[in-house]
Amino acid sequence: MILNGAPRSGKTSIVHALAERGAGVWVNLGVDGSNDSLPERFRPGIGLRPGGERPDLEDLVVTLYAALWDSVAAHARVGLDVVVDVGLHDDYSAPRHVVRGAARRLDGLPVLVVGVHCPIEVVWRRRHATWGQAFEDADERTVAAVERWQSAVHAGLAYDLEVDTSSSSPERCADAVVARLAGPAGTCLASVGKA
Repeated sequence: MILNGAPRSGKTSIVHALAERGAGVWVNLGVDGSNDSLPERFRPGIGLRPGGERPDLEDLVVTLYAALWDSVAAHARVGLDVVVDVGLHDDYSAPRHVVRGAARRLDGLPVLVVGVHCPIEVVWRRRHATWGQAFEDADERTVAAVERWQSAVHAGLAYDLEVDTSSSSPERCADAVVARLAGPAGTCLASVGKA
């Protein structure tokens, strides 16, 4: 399963709520784990924000996503439940097609893609609570980056399930995910792969 949303949208909280369900072994592979493994000079890796501001990292981002999807596939093929929390977008200096890469590398596996939504004012409250970064104190570049995330991360994706973490707790979002997993396989990536 892929949880896709902007930073501070609540993806990691949903991951923790899923892990508490006790059903299956949920392995979390995503942006935080990927970035923690990288030397500082290559960060933010797959967390590179929209806007094309670091073209020098974009080829590496494509490679890191390829490795991530291959790892997801390997985990899934041995029977582990995998949740990937990322902020997928294609707003780089040139199209990098990371979602199409996911569709190709995960082809044949049941993949549910969940859009994790959260209004920008809630994102700003969470940024302040976590990092001490209030909207009023942020510079223009940071404000623009947060706004780009809000639109770019969901552009062009028709999700298998969508949740809003401003109106539902992580536990309720996890309940919705578990309920959806009991239904038919997701089709979001299959439709992207044909594009």
